Amino acid sequence: MANLILLFLCLFLGFFFRRAKLFPENGHVALNSFVINISLAALSLYYIPKIVISYEVVFPVAVAWLNIFLAMVFFSVLGKKMNWSKSVIGALIMCAGFGNTSFVGIPVIQAIYGGSGLKTVMLVDQPGSFVALSTVGIAVANYYSGTKSTVSHIAGKIIRFPPFLAFSVAIILNVLNIQIPHELDEVLNKLGATTVPLALFSVGSQLHWQKLDADTKPLFWGLLFKLMLFPAFIFLFYFIILKQSGEMIEISLLESAMAPMITAGIIAAAHKLEPKLCNLMVGVGIPLAFITLAFWYLVLHFFV
Repeated sequence: MANLILLFLCLFLGFFFRRAKLFPENGHVALNSFVINISLAALSLYYIPKIVISYEVVFPVAVAWLNIFLAMVFFSVLGKKMNWSKSVIGALIMCAGFGNTSFVGIPVIQAIYGGSGLKTVMLVDQPGSFVALSTVGIAVANYYSGTKSTVSHIAGKIIRFPPFLAFSVAIILNVLNIQIPHELDEVLNKLGATTVPLALFSVGSQLHWQKLDADTKPLFWGLLFKLMLFPAFIFLFYFIILKQSGEMIEISLLESAMAPMITAGIIAAAHKLEPKLCNLMVGVGIPLAFITLAFWYLVLHFFV
């Protein structure tokens, strides 16, 4: 219960402080930088070395990759039928193709499963969401906007990204069974603990409402895919077809149902892929996701 109270309190405080002008207009940029480059890196180094490597780790990692590839197919076909512009299709693929697996995912999963669930979140987020966004996501944004990025440029950004560097080191520590000294491990734990309040405060400070106008249909289909259709696919594929079960698989389903990723929306908007639609996908999607996540949690409770 304390984790749920913290979750909604930090969201509200972020929203309230921005509305009351007690928080700098672009203050979330500094918070995001700290969370991404320090807090997430610390979480990787704290949790990943403790994961027991098995074939099951494939399932959480695959969530992000299945998300973007299915979004590409779904919105390419739907966009042609709806006669949407190339920029609208690109915006929907970017915003519905990547989930908020860290900024919203971490506090939600921690509230439900406790600290042990964060091991799975790191698998979904680092080799899943981040690498998929940095490769396929950039390629999609470039294609639909008509710009170009070289393979070496993209690879360089991945290699220099602090959380990915931390994840790589953590994997090496895991494989070689090297234990981090207790004192340093505690420091990493405390740094990682800053993720939840700072991420939620940042998300809350960025929530704002805009008029829908002509964006109503694309927004509806984008959120329907991200919050309902894709999680339904994961549920059928993982639980029914592959007959998988357990905490790691349950968390994979909930992570698949997270709201659109803020970073993906920012990248899409920076490539001039319908910035208003991108903002709506994030701004409407995050609060709505708390309702749909409750639905998927009930699905797990009653049918799994």
